Amino acid sequence: MTLRSPDTVARHPLDRDGVVELAVLERAGLAESRHLGAAVVTAPDGTVLREVGDGAALVYGRSSLKLFQAVAVMRSGVELDGEQAVLAAASHVGSAEHVRVARSILSRAAATEDDLQCPPDWPLDRAAMFAAHDTGHGARRITMNCSGKHASFLLACAQNDWSASDYLDPAHPLQRLVRATIEEFTGEAVGNVGIDGCGAPVFATSLTGLALGVGRVSGAVANGGDASAARLAAAIVASPWAIRGVRRTNTIVIERLGLVAKIGAEGVLVLGTADGTGVAIKILDGSSRATTLVGLELLCSVGAVDRALADSVIAETTERVLGGGVSVGSLRASPALTQRP
Repeated sequence: MTLRSPDTVARHPLDRDGVVELAVLERAGLAESRHLGAAVVTAPDGTVLREVGDGAALVYGRSSLKLFQAVAVMRSGVELDGEQAVLAAASHVGSAEHVRVARSILSRAAATEDDLQCPPDWPLDRAAMFAAHDTGHGARRITMNCSGKHASFLLACAQNDWSASDYLDPAHPLQRLVRATIEEFTGEAVGNVGIDGCGAPVFATSLTGLALGVGRVSGAVANGGDASAARLAAAIVASPWAIRGVRRTNTIVIERLGLVAKIGAEGVLVLGTADGTGVAIKILDGSSRATTLVGLELLCSVGAVDRALADSVIAETTERVLGGGVSVGSLRASPALTQRP
């Protein structure tokens, strides 16, 4: 696959000149908050179907890149299927079930949670958090939301006789494979390299490339695409709870609509349909409140998702605007999304 050259891909970050209003929160008829950002929808063949704001600007995909990191692990020779495959791509909430799957991956690598190089963190799941407090466990690496990815990194190292002590080094064979996988799926050279919250390298791409990449993962089954991506996409749809947690937004989107859905920190979301249509969103100020609403509106606008089903999911997942426990407003998509040029 030929990568787009730096001459044809923007090397500037998304900024205030490259965003538009994507969603508005109204309270008692007054606009109280406005979410500014950019988004791109790509067709299965890579054609840009919608571009709202500067889709060529660079963004860090953050945890949305876990889809490609999991594919890279599989390409290294690791057999990951079912819930283990999903957890490798997950931003999980540290529930007992998530920890169980993470431990099963570590066991295959002959590793323990002490070998994980993600930082210790409290579970995001309330029951697990209270249990950790009551048992005196506190913050642990195994309950950090990226522990599944890190466990899969350790398994790749064990499988390939790579050193495990420096698996987060950008020069490590695994991280070089991750970078190459991201460049292949997005169709463009990485624009910048940083360090993610979990300590792993994080690679900047355009929103257009990110949308194209997720479409190549989600559509791999139907389109006869990459075998590892096809296994991952099928596993996500079969075990949506593992990608985030029961009753969490990504999980609901996958369960109700059959999409591949993956959040990223700082207001990033990617969605991909089974036919390979992809959407990538970045909210400029880092808020994720409106990302699912925006993504589903965009997919509906190009006919990739059924309107009635999307409306049902939007109603279930969009934050309610309450006053004294009563609805006093709403969060809605802006005309930039609902009124096509």
